[in-house]
Amino acid sequence: MRDTESDVPQAERAASTVRVEDSDAILFDLDGVLTDTATVHERAWARMFAEFLGGRSGSPDPYTDTDYYTHIDGRPRLEGVRAVLRSRDIDLPEGREDDGPDRATIVGLGRRKNAVFAELMRTEGVRPYPGSVALLDWLGDRSVPMAVVSSSRNAAAVLSAGGLRHRFEVVVDGAVASGRGLAGKPAPDTYLYAAALLGAAPSRTTVVEDAISGVRAGRAGGFRVTGVDRGVGRRDLFANGADHVVDDLAELIGPASSRPGPADREVP
Repeated sequence: MRDTESDVPQAERAASTVRVEDSDAILFDLDGVLTDTATVHERAWARMFAEFLGGRSGSPDPYTDTDYYTHIDGRPRLEGVRAVLRSRDIDLPEGREDDGPDRATIVGLGRRKNAVFAELMRTEGVRPYPGSVALLDWLGDRSVPMAVVSSSRNAAAVLSAGGLRHRFEVVVDGAVASGRGLAGKPAPDTYLYAAALLGAAPSRTTVVEDAISGVRAGRAGGFRVTGVDRGVGRRDLFANGADHVVDDLAELIGPASSRPGPADREVP
């Protein structure tokens, strides 16, 4: 159940006066922020772990939605696998980078989850949130630099499937993080790298996140942090460092005159 406004302390609700148009750049998480793929990821994790845990001797605790929000949401894929297994005292070998989805290793389970996700994405497609597209349109009209920063290695495919790839100058995903040796969320490294690519100072840059680990990453990096509540809860987003929480990104659209667009700027 979502928190209502009365559930959130007044001091936290006052942070809703923050305006994204006052930022020099905006860094968006992808799944659950721009596209409704977080629910697809959640179902893929649930199917993979239900099959894996159901086949284990000793009757380990079954996988639940709580596992997703506690151990997986916003983290790199293999870190999510490790966290769920640790919570059940299951010790598996790390495996090799080329392990297939049939291997009972950390890498193998990660591949198995990704295969389920790819199947669901093919059969269900990718749907951008209408309010998120409206905000991207509004920011684009004002030439605000934007980037996507996602733990997923599927970010480019998801953006392309959702018709959003052309909107972003910079995409920092799980593959980029691995290649650059950047720590995943809740470490701030991927957000700091994206801000540097855009030439924006963290203190003048807004991170938009729906996951606790992502909010923590933004806060740790010294960014302004806007949370979007897709089910985590406003209270938890504020408690972990969000300056501002909305239910839909369209709420961040300011008045038409709040920031000059290209046509409004003086020509030297």
